[in-house]
Amino acid sequence: MRKIININRKWAFAKESEVPASIPEKWNFVNLPHTWNAIDGQDGGNDYYRGTCCYIKELDKEDLPEADRYYLELKGANSSADVYVNGKKLAHHDGGYSTWRVDITEEIGIKTLIAVTVDNSPNETVYPQMADFTFYGGLYRDVNIIAVSNSHFDLDYYGGPGIRVTPAINGADADIEVEVYLTNPMEAQSLVYKIKDKEGNVVAEASKDVSVTKANLEIKNVHLWHGRKDPYLYTAEVELTAGGDVLDNVSAKFGCRTFEIDPEKGFILNGESYPLRGVSRHQDRWGIGNALLPEHHEEDIELICEVGATTIRLAHYQHDQYFYDLCDEKGLVIWAEIPYISKHMPTGRENTISQMKELITQNYNHASIVVWGLSNEISMAGSDDDLLDNHRVLNDLCHEMDKTRLTTIAVVSMCSTDDPYIQIPDVVSHNHYFGWYGGDTSMNGPWFDNFHAKFPNIPVGMSEYGCEALNWHTSKPTQGDYTEEYQAYYHEELIKQLFTRPYIWATHVWNMFDFGADARSEGGENGQNHKGLVTFDRKYKKDSFYAYKAWLSDDPFVHICGKRYVDRVEDVTKVTVYSNQPEVELFVNGESIGKKASTEHFFYFDVPVSAETKLVAVAGDCKDESLIRKVDTFNEAYRLKEKGAVLNWFDITEREGYFSLNDKMGDVMKSPEGMQLFGSIMKQLMTVGNGAGMAAGFELNEGMMQMMNGFTVIRLTTLLATAGIEFTKEQLLGINAQLNRIKKP
Repeated sequence: MRKIININRKWAFAKESEVPASIPEKWNFVNLPHTWNAIDGQDGGNDYYRGTCCYIKELDKEDLPEADRYYLELKGANSSADVYVNGKKLAHHDGGYSTWRVDITEEIGIKTLIAVTVDNSPNETVYPQMADFTFYGGLYRDVNIIAVSNSHFDLDYYGGPGIRVTPAINGADADIEVEVYLTNPMEAQSLVYKIKDKEGNVVAEASKDVSVTKANLEIKNVHLWHGRKDPYLYTAEVELTAGGDVLDNVSAKFGCRTFEIDPEKGFILNGESYPLRGVSRHQDRWGIGNALLPEHHEEDIELICEVGATTIRLAHYQHDQYFYDLCDEKGLVIWAEIPYISKHMPTGRENTISQMKELITQNYNHASIVVWGLSNEISMAGSDDDLLDNHRVLNDLCHEMDKTRLTTIAVVSMCSTDDPYIQIPDVVSHNHYFGWYGGDTSMNGPWFDNFHAKFPNIPVGMSEYGCEALNWHTSKPTQGDYTEEYQAYYHEELIKQLFTRPYIWATHVWNMFDFGADARSEGGENGQNHKGLVTFDRKYKKDSFYAYKAWLSDDPFVHICGKRYVDRVEDVTKVTVYSNQPEVELFVNGESIGKKASTEHFFYFDVPVSAETKLVAVAGDCKDESLIRKVDTFNEAYRLKEKGAVLNWFDITEREGYFSLNDKMGDVMKSPEGMQLFGSIMKQLMTVGNGAGMAAGFELNEGMMQMMNGFTVIRLTTLLATAGIEFTKEQLLGINAQLNRIKKP
């Protein structure tokens, strides 16, 4: 029987690339999971350590069980790694998000020194290399020793489990194909196949000669896996036996379900409409990075379930197997993808192929997964023949390896809808930020209507949308102000537009949680992307969290927005309440100011503000309380102050009836003087790019121009700084002075 021994404890660690012959005295000791970027990968500046580090552990042979073969299993080493045993290099692996194993049997002695060098340096062959998140380095998932007999279920092929289960629904029953992969099978060995229900009862079984590595079993009156409503799982178990002894065993949980994605009706599960409305998730945490423990995964899944989501896009890479298991058990429908993102590298094709093979091989049995994601925003700088061919290769590979699931891509907003790469996968989704990165919120629904009319046979979804919010507040929220109030307004508008269009096959908020992005310097807290519905530390649910809960959750609740926005200068203030109940009554200092009904789950009240105003919202049996207070002067603690900003928006001189840096680029460009002023700026953009039609590496097509026109000038210059186009404070003030002389139409 195989035995799995976890060896997470006490690894010597140093930022060294050379492997020493023994553990140096001055090295630090760490327990796994571990990343060396837990702090510098989240504090801003885009200066986190990217290089090679070394982990060393000494094993005593007497601590290992008796076995014929020993494998070292690494569940996540970001992003490239080499394994040495007693100084001998045994393996190299490229790809930081998947499981891989190394046979170390021949090198094991009484004392065995295992060294793993891990490298997250920039390169041109291993994805990802350009993306809006931190590429944490380290051995950030479990490391195990797997002890097995000479004859065992495969441990070598792309980190897979050695068992593959394919259910097919046949009326009220299910036909289950169970296939296993063996290493060193011998004559007189047998395979015993069993399927057990959730309670552990055997519902189907078969015994086969070791040469028969595929068994077809039947489940009568099958219990379907039906998402959040009923995530029922079976277990397939296979034993390798000889003379009545069990030499090795493998098992896999699986679900029996059918699904389709219809261009008109959206997602259909087991023949029923099942709208996919949910979130995306990154795997990191504040102060921890990506070195998560099981309790972190469990808290994440509970929060996602609380909001009422039916789907998760697990971006932008393969996640921990434990989290996929939780998704199976909770009934979340999953989009799984590889980190082929942002920047196509002609020298990276083999890595996209190997990472896709690992993703599918390791995750084939998960009932929750319905689509394989080929890429994310990869046409950011336009597509070419090599990019298109890479996608065709990946798309064919997915269909060859898995005939039960579909393929998809996440298309960047400014990509032309006529780009041929949109035609490659089975279904598509788009990343749109109208209302945050340019444009306005009203553009989102109509954009999908236009796409749907133009391509009625292509199922289309919304793979990313969102806006950033920190602990800034205002009674007059505006696009780009980073307030919790604008984020709440934005999501109210997007919910109403997206959830009422049934042809949209899936929607995924970007993001469920704030996450590390060390290159970012936005919103007053550098090093993070703050688009989460929940803060990076998971301690605070932003108001927008409850907007989704009101639409998606069946658990009765009521929530008063603006709890962190206590001090108000106005005499009468707007108070928003979210609830999934049909009616809300609001009490102000004990007196009811009325009841409101809303089919949209958003309730708005005008509340008179006194020195201390206690608010109580009542919806059915649910109650929530809040406090607001009348002040004479706006509380500056609520106003965004960007750390390291060249120029804050509130420091810009505005002249009544004239333009300033705080106006939208599109409005300025409507005037001849504004067009002339920014002609020189556009020329500068083109020189930073690579020629005609390019700016800072991005194609200046109609979609890109539409996005740019929706930005305020000051916000556009801030974002351009991340692409290498920087303006000094003096330059910005000079531009503002010129804008102050241009009269608005």
